[in-house]
Parts: sequence; C-alpha cells; structure tokens
Amino acid sequence: MQKLRQWPPTSGPSMQSDIHRKRKSNSIGSPQADAGTLPISVTIITLNEAERIGGMIRTVKGLADDIVVVDSGSTDDTCKIAADLGARVFHRDWTGYGEQKAYAESLAKNDWILSLDADEFLSPESAMQIRAEFQNGAPAAGAYRLWVVFVYPGDEKPRPFAKDHSIVKLFHRSIGGTNTHPIFDRVDVAAGIEPKKLTAPVYHRTITNFSQMVDKGNRFSSHQAKAHKAKSTFYLKLRLPFEMPYWFLRAYLLRGHITGGWKGFIFAMNMAYFRLIKIAKLIEAREAQNALKTGNSSHSV
Repeated sequence: MQKLRQWPPTSGPSMQSDIHRKRKSNSIGSPQADAGTLPISVTIITLNEAERIGGMIRTVKGLADDIVVVDSGSTDDTCKIAADLGARVFHRDWTGYGEQKAYAESLAKNDWILSLDADEFLSPESAMQIRAEFQNGAPAAGAYRLWVVFVYPGDEKPRPFAKDHSIVKLFHRSIGGTNTHPIFDRVDVAAGIEPKKLTAPVYHRTITNFSQMVDKGNRFSSHQAKAHKAKSTFYLKLRLPFEMPYWFLRAYLLRGHITGGWKGFIFAMNMAYFRLIKIAKLIEAREAQNALKTGNSSHSV
C-alpha cells in the first residue's frame, strides 16, 4: 500500500490509500470554483517540474474547478508553485506512469477528468473547444481525443501543420481511466465508446533545451527496454541496421518534423537514435542474461 501525504506536510500518521478507490480530499490550497470554471478535474503527475508547472497550471486554471497534482518527491519548488496556484497537491511514491495517473484520477472530485502531463499546456483554442462541449451543461458520459503536438525548445508554438498524437485526454470516469502500465500509460475506454475528436492543440513542451533532450531520451529508452516483451537476440540484431533510418523517416516525413527547420531535423534524429539505443540496451540485457545462465549451468555440472 502506498502512503499518501498532503502538501504542505502535516503532523500525524500518513493516510493509506488504494489507487482504484475514489477519495474525498481536503488538502491545503484547494481551488475555489468561480462562474467561469467547469466541473472538470485536471490531474497532473510531477517530479521536479518547477520550471514548467506554473505555466502549465495557468492554462487550465480558468477552465477547471479542480486541479489535482500528485508529486513523487520533487526537491525543487514544484509543490509550492502548484499549491500557490490553487492545486490540491499530494505526495505518492513513484510506482510507474500508469499507477501515478490512475491514483491522481482517484482523487478527482469531478466525474469529468482532463489528464495532462506537467509539460502539456492547454492551448486557448483547446480550452474554447472544451468549453463549447459544456455550454449546455455537462455532456453525456464519453471521451474526447485531443491533438498533442510538440513545441521545440525556445519556440512559442508548434511547427507548421504539426499533428503528432491524437490521445484521449478528457473523459468521464464512468467509461474509462488510465491503465496501470508502468511506461505505456493511456486512457482505456469501455467497449462501444467512440471518443469524439477535438481539433485544437495541446502544446507538448517535452524539453526546454537540447541537453535535456539527450538526458530524457537516455532515461526513457532504459525504461522502455525494461518494459519490452522478450525478443530473441538474433531478431534484435537483425533490426539494428534498419531501426534508426526507419524511425527517422517516420518522424521527419510522416510526423511532419520536416516543417520544423533545423530543430525538426534534430528532433527526428533524436527520436530515431534513441530507438536504436533501446535495441542496443535490449541486446545487452539479453546477452548478460544468457551469460549468467551459461555460468550457472557450468557450475552445476
């Protein structure tokens, strides 16, 4: 069982909680609803996001009457910034992307949930489209896909014609929720539910500089390698010559980073490179496992 701690820390025993059980919360810094907000809970998971969390929360503050932040141990001012902006902030030890998000959803006070990452900024156009869906009251239980598009470091808006990922971000809790996969988290909706599509973008400011891109790519490729289903070493080695060219062309041409100038080129190259590095890490892990098995077998003879 995970320990839940409100922020700021309070004295007394920590509360125990289950990520699949909805709870009523009374954390310090609860936002006050006003006439302009909608019955939507925005859920965000964080770790050392002081550089972005303030700007991100400001993009949803006037739209939603509830903002929930679940932090996994930030050592910067992430929690303070979020609480000062009216979010309800909680601590939960990290157990993977899916479980953190599902837990944040369990704390939401509304049935309509907008699940965003700390580096995903709701555009004014997206806010307007969401507001239009609620103009006659909360719509029937369902789900909405939003376009999540990358914004390069130093840029204010995405590259021309950017359409990277159409993802379910807004949904009614009765028909779905985030799965608990440690890496490949997504909102699963009930059978028969066809999510509606909104056309305005969510700005994905995944990195703030290109040094951070390298660090993030290395870290995430390690996570992906650990979560990857077992494949033979022979199969993985066959993929090596093709992995980087394939993913570069997919990112640069099919995903449209070709319209992003030199930053688009670097972005596509980085995506392709770390796909290759993931394969290298998988091969390395498989060969280490095989060597260990061989060593154990020889000792047992």
